[in-house]
Amino acid sequence: MRLNGALIDAEEGDPLSTGAPARPKSSSREATSVVRVKRLFAKDSPPYVVMVATVLFLVIFGLVMVLSSSFVDSALGNNGNFFAVFFRQASWVLIGIPLMLVISRLPPITIRRFAPSAFLAALVLQALVFTTLGVTSGGNRNWVSIAGFQGQPSEVLKVALIVWMAAILADRLDRIGEWRTLYQPLGFGVVIAIGAVMAGGDLGTAGVMALVVIGIVFLAGIRWQHLGAILAGVAVLAAAAAVFAPSRIRRITTWFSGCTEEDYLTTCWQSVHSTFALGSGGVFGVGLGNSRAKWSWLPEAETDFIFAIVGEELGLLGTTLVIVAFIVLAITMAHLVRKNSDPFARLVTGGVMVWLIGQALINIAVVLELLPVLGIPLPFLSVGGSALLASLSAMGIVMALNRQDAESVGDYLARSRRQKS
Repeated sequence: MRLNGALIDAEEGDPLSTGAPARPKSSSREATSVVRVKRLFAKDSPPYVVMVATVLFLVIFGLVMVLSSSFVDSALGNNGNFFAVFFRQASWVLIGIPLMLVISRLPPITIRRFAPSAFLAALVLQALVFTTLGVTSGGNRNWVSIAGFQGQPSEVLKVALIVWMAAILADRLDRIGEWRTLYQPLGFGVVIAIGAVMAGGDLGTAGVMALVVIGIVFLAGIRWQHLGAILAGVAVLAAAAAVFAPSRIRRITTWFSGCTEEDYLTTCWQSVHSTFALGSGGVFGVGLGNSRAKWSWLPEAETDFIFAIVGEELGLLGTTLVIVAFIVLAITMAHLVRKNSDPFARLVTGGVMVWLIGQALINIAVVLELLPVLGIPLPFLSVGGSALLASLSAMGIVMALNRQDAESVGDYLARSRRQKS
């Protein structure tokens, strides 16, 4: 057999001529893997590749920061195992990234066809929080425990809601100016989904979902009068939800008026120590792993306030790197929204962009005390298996809908109509 100019014995693998030497089998396998990875993205546009690379960077960077921010609390709650939280998060990463790549190879028409069923299944899963399987955490009933595994159904519901809304609106863009298009069946489904999350007390997640809904209908071309009415309704609903929850009222009033000595040990504790962590980091930080705030001073250091640990350990350079990564992700996804001609793909991509970038901005704003504490994790970085799997699955759907070699839903439907005629 001739390979690279040399005759190679098929069984022994020895060179039989003076040509190029035979490659070791391990090197051949490595080269084959590299070629396969290159082929995976060979036909895709630069923004597409940059988007995927940015997501992978955030996930890997998040793993490093999870290890650094969690080992103190991990040792206290896991029989001295400093790496328990990190290993658990790493296992979700090992599941999530292959899942994202598998979803990215699905035909767009398959994603659209399963949108209603997925949305219904997500609603049923969310309803389980009100059964004996539901778990209350932090005053919110938004967790489900099944066979020893705990997760937040609302994270799955976010993804299903985006895809379902896009599937509904993609066929109704020419009627987006009519109220009937917005409330039947779209409005009913949105109200049920957000209402189910609010019923569990998770106002932060419900707010993110409302933001996503507004973003999708805006991208669909909703009339300004209708958009204003929706915004007013959301504002009234959020105010009512805050009024009937004393703890939320205390957080909001403290944020408006500032912390006092009485508030320090209660509503101000996280905000104050988050500010201390960011301030002590300076420009270059105190060094990876050297945070003092994570030593029981800053609650939820590995989840909602992981950005503060980034600022303390890696300084302004580290926080700037995270912010720039999310900006790059937003720019690349916006480019895909603008370039894709398929309405379904554009609405899904835009919805996922609004969700992930909007949630990141809210989390960072909370850490910087620009917003009251809401309990919103930082996408791709914070600890949480269900949140990470949902985010990576959403990115897999975005990848599937924006692949250069994927047939758009519109083209598929047009081809099907031609074949039938």
